[in-house]
Amino acid sequence: APRSSRLTLRRGELAMTLTTCGAPLLGALLLALLTAPSAAFAPSLLPTFRAGAAGLRRTAATPAAARRAPAVASLRSVLDATKEDHAPTAMDWEELGSKPWGSIETDFMSVCTCESDGKWSKAEVVPYGPLPVSPRAAVLNYGQGIFEGMKAQRTKEGKIVIFRPEKNSARTQYGCKRLCMPPVPTDIFLDAIKSAVLANAKWVPPHGQGSLYLRPLIIGTGPILGLAPAPSYTFLVYVSPVGSYFKGSQMTPIKLKVEDEYVRAAVGGSGGIKAVGNYAPTLQPQAKAKAEGFDNVLYLDAKEGKYLEEVGTSNVFVVKGKTIHTPGLTGGGAPEDTILEGVTRDSVIQVARDAGYEVIEDRVDRQLLWDADEAFTVGTAVVVSPIGSVSFKGDVKSWDFPEGAGPATKTVYETLTGIQTGRVPDPYGWTVYLD
Repeated sequence: APRSSRLTLRRGELAMTLTTCGAPLLGALLLALLTAPSAAFAPSLLPTFRAGAAGLRRTAATPAAARRAPAVASLRSVLDATKEDHAPTAMDWEELGSKPWGSIETDFMSVCTCESDGKWSKAEVVPYGPLPVSPRAAVLNYGQGIFEGMKAQRTKEGKIVIFRPEKNSARTQYGCKRLCMPPVPTDIFLDAIKSAVLANAKWVPPHGQGSLYLRPLIIGTGPILGLAPAPSYTFLVYVSPVGSYFKGSQMTPIKLKVEDEYVRAAVGGSGGIKAVGNYAPTLQPQAKAKAEGFDNVLYLDAKEGKYLEEVGTSNVFVVKGKTIHTPGLTGGGAPEDTILEGVTRDSVIQVARDAGYEVIEDRVDRQLLWDADEAFTVGTAVVVSPIGSVSFKGDVKSWDFPEGAGPATKTVYETLTGIQTGRVPDPYGWTVYLD
């Protein structure tokens, strides 16, 4: 594996661990090989490990602990990974679709920290586990945090690829500035992403059977009770194998409720960044919609209540003939933006234009959705999902296609996922191969 995916410990801790496990010679040999000083694990990030007669075991048990190999084996897999170690052997992949989306815990996560000097440390790969933080942490008291959503997938040949990671990095940087957090440099961001994926390579599902969802998270972990930026921060990346976000197959049409009571964001707010505080207020309208039989909520603008904004988890596209409409934005976290500058959104716009569609980014009146030939939503988690019906105050508009999706939706989906998995050529340079 690349050096960036190494798991590092203090030399003394590594020697003590291996000696306690009955491997003093291995400990000495490893210490001789580690010529450069290793960064120490932050005590608040690394779960406590204790040596037992049969190997290392975690004292802070999690649901994943029972199926993990001893930590020494995990150490070796990170330090000396081979192509065989990257094989998708973590679970029975036929069972993935039966698990709640994002519920499966994996083995490792990558972690970086930033102290009061504003400089981020390089990524360290540590065992996945809880993060003990002060009750005064800024993220707990004031929601000072942002997150990202990304995926790692396999090509038909079994290679691991990620998609446009530099776009996610850029989005975190302007999001951090909006929330008064030190932006994570692009090289450190990308290194943390690649390290987390390669350390958990066996959790990347086989081609066509799912993907490994990546959750980068930047949070104010330093303690502060007064309303002010945190004194220190943590950037981490954890992962989970996932199947389709909505029930059914990827092309199963979804039912959306057009929200007439709640709004997601307003001009001058934080709707244009992926702030953690943007999402908790959407839980109630989403729960109400699901109780009424819908899959999710489509929000309208806060001022007039007549223009489409976005779905709780994705951007929306409306198709009329050879023209595709989607709500416009300025980008870069501009205060006038009330929707997220989605990476999948940007990719779909490019793919659709190259497929011969005119794509208009502007205000989209709700009536245009009712007059549309088809509609779909896009996002990292949902990929591309056809909309089967929308409902606004009892007024329902439905679309019915033999294969679940209309022609524009199918074209966009097949082209985009083909590029993401290496099935079709990538003329844009969007895919990044990790092995």
